[in-house]
Amino acid sequence: MITDDEYTSIVSFFEVMDVKKKQNLVLEGEICRTMYFVVKGCLRKFFINEKGVEQTTEFAIENWWMTDTFAYERQIPTDFSIQAVEHSSILVIDFERQEELLKKHPVMERYFRMIYQRAYAASERRIRYLYEMSREELYMHFSTLYPWFIQRIPQYLIASFLNLTPEYLSEIRAKLRS
Repeated sequence: MITDDEYTSIVSFFEVMDVKKKQNLVLEGEICRTMYFVVKGCLRKFFINEKGVEQTTEFAIENWWMTDTFAYERQIPTDFSIQAVEHSSILVIDFERQEELLKKHPVMERYFRMIYQRAYAASERRIRYLYEMSREELYMHFSTLYPWFIQRIPQYLIASFLNLTPEYLSEIRAKLRS
């Protein structure tokens, strides 16, 4: 638990940013200098595949974090782009400020470790689901686990996240309705 004064100090390490729908925060090839915390709204991380199609790999909604962890930790060019899915309010911290934050508030080390552990566990599960489940099962699982995403995120982005074409996702949804 942290005090009100500690909270105020911790928050002072972050920049508050208002981003418009479809605004890019970082583009593939840029040095990944920042990490984003979603206060309100939704972000997505994606790359352009060999066919020139955007492939969404991750979403972040309220109280979730997003960055290209590999590139952020090494301060190197990212292989991903990060974009606002909807008008969003986010907190932004860069690598140097985060290091200062961790020195001043060691309790945040534990917090970020827990965030990384949860993100890693989610990635492990997603990889397994992609290998194990049929595309229909994957959609059913996703829509059961995250029904608010189905209502909130455009279908073409859900299709991209599940590695489906939008047309095939429409077929799956029609089949499930009948």
